[in-house]
Amino acid sequence: MSVNCKDVKPFATALTLIAMACASYAQTQTPAAQEEGGQALNEVTVTADALDLDDSRPKTVSTATKTQLDTKDVPQTVTTLEVSKYKVYGINDLSVLLDGVPGVDTTYDMRGEGVLIRGFSADSGDMYRDGIRTSGQIRRSTANIERIEILKGPAAVLYGRGAGGGVVNMISKQANFDAVSSLGLRLGSYGNRGGTLDVNRVVSDNVAVRLTADYEQADSFRRGIKSRNKMVSPSIAYDNHQGLTWLGQYTWDSVWRRPDRAPSYNNLPPDVSYRTAYAHPDDYVEDQMEMFRSVLGYDFGNGWSAKWTLGLHEANQDFDHLYGGNYCKPDGTRYSNGARCNTPGLMTFTRAWQVTSNRTLSNAIDVTGKAQTFGIEHELLVGVESTQEKRNPDLSTSATNSDPAMAYTAGVDPYNPVWTDSKLPYGPAKTSNRHRAKAHALYVQDLMSLTTQWKVMAGLRWDSYSFRSHNLITNGMRSYSGSTVSPRVGLIWQPVEQHSLYASYSKNFSPYGGRGTLGVSVNEDAVFDTEPQYSRQYEVGVKSDWLGNRFSTQVAVYNLEKYNVRYQPDAENDPYTWAVRGNERSRGIEASLTGQVAPHWYVRSGVGVQKAIVVSDAATPANEGKQLANTARKTGNAFVRFVPRNDWYGELGVTYRGESYTSLANTSQRAGYARWDASIGWRPLPWTVTLAVTNLADKRYWRDSSMPGAPRTFLLSANYLF
Repeated sequence: MSVNCKDVKPFATALTLIAMACASYAQTQTPAAQEEGGQALNEVTVTADALDLDDSRPKTVSTATKTQLDTKDVPQTVTTLEVSKYKVYGINDLSVLLDGVPGVDTTYDMRGEGVLIRGFSADSGDMYRDGIRTSGQIRRSTANIERIEILKGPAAVLYGRGAGGGVVNMISKQANFDAVSSLGLRLGSYGNRGGTLDVNRVVSDNVAVRLTADYEQADSFRRGIKSRNKMVSPSIAYDNHQGLTWLGQYTWDSVWRRPDRAPSYNNLPPDVSYRTAYAHPDDYVEDQMEMFRSVLGYDFGNGWSAKWTLGLHEANQDFDHLYGGNYCKPDGTRYSNGARCNTPGLMTFTRAWQVTSNRTLSNAIDVTGKAQTFGIEHELLVGVESTQEKRNPDLSTSATNSDPAMAYTAGVDPYNPVWTDSKLPYGPAKTSNRHRAKAHALYVQDLMSLTTQWKVMAGLRWDSYSFRSHNLITNGMRSYSGSTVSPRVGLIWQPVEQHSLYASYSKNFSPYGGRGTLGVSVNEDAVFDTEPQYSRQYEVGVKSDWLGNRFSTQVAVYNLEKYNVRYQPDAENDPYTWAVRGNERSRGIEASLTGQVAPHWYVRSGVGVQKAIVVSDAATPANEGKQLANTARKTGNAFVRFVPRNDWYGELGVTYRGESYTSLANTSQRAGYARWDASIGWRPLPWTVTLAVTNLADKRYWRDSSMPGAPRTFLLSANYLF
């Protein structure tokens, strides 16, 4: 792997600011403090409120282990995002929130998130909410999300099937006995307006309740594009202070939008304005999510406790829109490939409609405890899990005028897309399937403290799963079942309390034809893998706290391989024969620095460099050695915050994503970009007022081959705490 200096120039600028802050801090230290390793830090007056507002480090993480552990006890990379830091810029889409996270790529996908972790998809089956799988084809709202934990690499030892790149766990705001309440309003560019209500109340010594609600409405810099989001989430917490606790929460999210299914820039005339969108006035997408969660716990004392988690998640998506788009040049040839076309000077599209629902019922019982055997201390987790999933997709697609029930127009001028006719009611579904999946699992995890310096994290999970698909159009049915074992082991060395070095191995599996999810268009002739697709990862790293735990760093080097990837050698004539296509591999290094690097200076930053390629491909040997699609070699971000006093702060940050290929053949490329953001906040508590600017330099860039990045935008937000 090589790093081009111009690719990391934005980071160099941001890190220069960090270095200047550290130098400023060093100059302010007294000689005595320098001799004693910086103990003068204790003299800096930082209120608890200011620390909570400016330091983004979590005290513990739970996604990697299902138990609350110090990050230095986790032998795998976990990146945590404090959502409030991003929402001051008006960033609410999950995929945009994850932009710039080391090793994470996002592509614009109208139907979902388009998230890849270390080169491999994590879009549907690897999305979690409070540790519960949230399968389904929807755009996930972050309106009630407090923080996001991204576990890099295989996670099957605790979560079962998945694509193998990692998992994204969104952690909700919920009732508790110490949260404050707030009321917020926001107003920004392109008609962005919204408000948030968050009321947490302790109604007795044993009961706390919370209600969060959010409404947002916005247009877009792309003409004709708009969205409307609504969320309500009540929750209740009970604690009898004798070991018994219970949390109940219901969340309802509704995301409506006129989608921007733009043509790829490879299919557009080069002089079309990037503000031009091609949505028909009748286009829409509506996502609705409902989730009920119950967590019943009991503390037996002596370090032992049990927890029963019940989750019911329902995701529904309904859409009717135009997508794709091909421009026929005035000479009668297609802009993208030069083929002949019959609509000179016009853009033509494909119409698609879909109604799909996804229902996931999860049950898990976890027992945790501490024990000691032969001088070895154990932190144990033993669990059983049962899940049931249902997915019911009905959809149809049709090119222009190929189906009278789907026809809408003969084409539009790409420079001035004026729609003159309405879309007719859509016809019958061309795909109508009913998918059902069940899984049962047993798992055990043990964090063993061999000495005060050496620890071993070991885990093992057994999964039994079955899948059934019924095609309602042909009345065909297929089924598939199997079982697998997923291990994880990590060795941790902590020579001193502040530093932790580790090496780990983990393995993942993905059944159902290697997708690991209930697909939209699986037909009855699909033959599933005789055994799952697998991924395995080797990782070594070091996690450290510095200057009296003022800031933290982590560095990791990994090798992640996906193997046993299947394909159909002759899908058209023999759909029942499958073979091993080959394997793919991602290698890279990731590093992060977060916390207070000097008096008044805070940083949250990370950078990743990876090489994700096709190692072998029996289906298309020409792809061997090619870079995986939509996977940038370099990603990262760096935000520097200056807090001269508790009631003022200023922040400057850069989000960087290197160039990536838009196809596995590596024939077209999306250019890399660096986006600068800045904010200034005034917070004479209980009031906070923030003015944020996204894309400060007003840079033109493409997030994806079919979606340009937004130009300079402003957001003014005000919150009152009570």
